Amino acid sequence: MFGAAMAPSPENNKIDEQKKDYFSMDLSRLLTSAGINIGICALFLSLYSVFRKQPGNVYVYFGRRLSQEDGERRNINALERLVPSASWIVKAWQITEDELLSFAGVDAVVFLRVLVFSIRIFSIAMVVCIFGVLPVNYFGEVKKHMAIPPEALFVFTIANVKDKSQWLWVHCVALYIITLSACILLYFEYKSISGMRLAHITQSPPNPSHFSVLVRSIPRSSDESLDDAIKNFFTNYHGLSYLSHRTIHRTGKVHKFMSTAEKVYKKFVRLKVAQFDHKCRPNIYRCGLCGGTSNSFQLYHNDFELDAKKKGHDHSETTDEKKECSAAFVFFKTRYAAVVASQVLQSSNPMLWVTDQAPEPHDVYWPNLWIPYRQLWIRRITILVASIFLMIMLVPPITFLQGLTQLEELKEKLPFVKIIIKRNILMRLVSGYLPSVLLQLLIYTVPPVMMLFSAVEGPISRSGRKKSACCKVLYFTIWTVFFVNVISGTVLNKLDAISTPKDIPSLLAKAVPEQSTFFMTHVLTSGWASLSSEIMQTFALIYNFVGKRMFGLQDDPDSVPSFPYHTEVPRLLAFGLLGFTCSILAPLILPFLLVYFFLGYVVYRNQIMNVYCSKYESGGQMWPIVHNTAIFSLVLTQIIALGVFGMKRYPVASGFTIPLVIATILFNEYCRQRFYPMFNNISAQDLIQMDRDDEQSDRMEEIHQLLLTAYCQSAPPASSQDTCDDDGSSINEANRTDFSQEIIDSITPHQTWDCRT
Repeated sequence: MFGAAMAPSPENNKIDEQKKDYFSMDLSRLLTSAGINIGICALFLSLYSVFRKQPGNVYVYFGRRLSQEDGERRNINALERLVPSASWIVKAWQITEDELLSFAGVDAVVFLRVLVFSIRIFSIAMVVCIFGVLPVNYFGEVKKHMAIPPEALFVFTIANVKDKSQWLWVHCVALYIITLSACILLYFEYKSISGMRLAHITQSPPNPSHFSVLVRSIPRSSDESLDDAIKNFFTNYHGLSYLSHRTIHRTGKVHKFMSTAEKVYKKFVRLKVAQFDHKCRPNIYRCGLCGGTSNSFQLYHNDFELDAKKKGHDHSETTDEKKECSAAFVFFKTRYAAVVASQVLQSSNPMLWVTDQAPEPHDVYWPNLWIPYRQLWIRRITILVASIFLMIMLVPPITFLQGLTQLEELKEKLPFVKIIIKRNILMRLVSGYLPSVLLQLLIYTVPPVMMLFSAVEGPISRSGRKKSACCKVLYFTIWTVFFVNVISGTVLNKLDAISTPKDIPSLLAKAVPEQSTFFMTHVLTSGWASLSSEIMQTFALIYNFVGKRMFGLQDDPDSVPSFPYHTEVPRLLAFGLLGFTCSILAPLILPFLLVYFFLGYVVYRNQIMNVYCSKYESGGQMWPIVHNTAIFSLVLTQIIALGVFGMKRYPVASGFTIPLVIATILFNEYCRQRFYPMFNNISAQDLIQMDRDDEQSDRMEEIHQLLLTAYCQSAPPASSQDTCDDDGSSINEANRTDFSQEIIDSITPHQTWDCRT
């Protein structure tokens, strides 16, 4: 009777066979995805090493260096241009952090520090888990294993370990090692970056934003003008420290139209000048589509100077309504006075005379300064609701994509799937590669939407808008890539829902090992392939080719892109989350992640060195986001481990994991109290010391004069020496020329240098 009771039933054997076949298919899908992505990565890197040597692509791959550095480019023979090389990797690796800091700023260095932290922590995790956890997982069940290549991925996860196994203490020790290492690395990185930010503030040239305060919701009165109201208020309550102010105007439609027309004109003059005759004779211009000719584009000289054009522009502005907004930049004599004024209530009514520390002049987001302060909380609530609605709306398509990874279950529930996908190779392609590609395409549409949402919220700075978009994209990425895929995969396997919150750890403990194959495929597709696309600058390359070949556009030195932190930082942090959560559950993902971080370190150093230009500086404001996300990943990993140890009925490991969760939260609270205030405020000690140094060196009067012209919103009259573009950046009057001179200048060849470096 005992032997009969212990004998496996035919139904259980059938279930085990189905489970074995399912996980065996997982390995083939993974190999299919790995093969495709490795091929794409190798192809793109080879093409990049060739395309970067072509003279026509110099503004695509060396935009920052052309805009900020002077030099001469040596001619490269035709044969060398067509031979792939790895010299760019050596150059990207050799550049020091101090050199990057000098031309790229603190933000770029902090971004690279994120990669360095990821490489360090996951190197430790890979050594511990590959040599400690993985053998325990593999030999967890007492059975005869097949050869490793055809082995099912199931045997490499913690799901293969027997219940009540004493070897689960290895996973608990590995979790302690990973958590302790991560906390130590996070502490020293936080400390180092805080010091770097402080050095950037105290050792950089005087920053106008340190002396400036943005005042909004200024009450209007019929008895005095807005200028007089601002002057009287700050003279009365800040008389000893108040210096001056500059009101903010909401420009009218005519001014916006003229600004747009000027931008269109600047793009128009980039057409190949060789196609035009400067003596008013029409010239033949090929349309580029069919090889035909056209006389549609003709250029005529204008005898009037730009001054006359500016007079007409000024006249249009006087007829247009240039409304004064209830906002202004107020300048103070010292940094300390400006900080005090920005942090204290100016009125007994908190909705009036609202003050904030002003952003840097190049960082000001002018379109949002006219927004009434009372609207901001409504805008933020609206954007929050819209973001949540967007995240919910994308759950069904992501669930569908998750269903493609589990075709075996879909075949049983939906018989027509068997008819559609009959061949094994097609099923491997659809289930192993296609879901990650479609998910990546879906994620690509999110950053522009989140950037729009962040702009509508009303931030006063471009860096603030990008930081807000970064947080939104991060939340969306973690929600879609991790939680939605885990939950949807569980629902597809078993039609049950989470009845109580206490079921969440056990649900994650069951689902994460099962979804490990999809996570590995996602790292390959969204990680390796995205880095290949980044180094190739695919969209910029296509735009450059089409613009030159079809429309005859010339290279624009002013169109150097800024680094897309709002897309790249969330991607790094999402991969970090996958690495932490899968480290002790499915350690095979760690080698794929390490390859991604190492390759990303080289690629992003190269892009920061050659392609992207730092147009504004936030002083490393993204690091608190990185730190908090890493702590969240650690705590989530520990909660999942609690669920796993509970499922495996090993209470000793569960008992040791609970103090680890508490210790991690306490560590985060200590870092929040110790370092985070340095990213929000500047100490009075540093501010007063900088003020004293400037006073002792007799630079304060010069700084005060610079403040009066630092924040310029629109073009002043022609008699002024300096003007500003619509973004507030200063433009010297001597740089403005008439139409003919701009075209003549465009013929002048740019200084060149060796693109192999």
